[in-house]
Amino acid sequence: MTPRGADRSKDWSFPFEGPLHDVFPALHEANRAWMSQIDSLTAPDRKTHELVRMVCTVILRNPDGVKRHARFATEVGATWEEVLGSIMLTMPGFGLLPAVEAIPHARAGFEEAAEVEAD
Repeated sequence: MTPRGADRSKDWSFPFEGPLHDVFPALHEANRAWMSQIDSLTAPDRKTHELVRMVCTVILRNPDGVKRHARFATEVGATWEEVLGSIMLTMPGFGLLPAVEAIPHARAGFEEAAEVEAD
């Protein structure tokens, strides 16, 4: 068992999981099961799935989420133009600033995936 307050960031997919698990372990497990079901959807295809999730993180102004889902979308075949175009589709409803702020984070995720593929 990990001591309370210890850094368990490597144990979880998301930074909120450790603190949530410490306080509400059953809720955390239910959330993980629910997210697993979301991840197992067969439609839309995985690339579209990740692009949609990336766009949601752009709207939420969540840079870590933008990077993560841009990386995942790239790993399953998205081009930089598809990643960037998806971000730009948020502008009419949510404004210029969230889209512009997201671009460097998406680029970082895209490049991470490209580096892994090159190895």
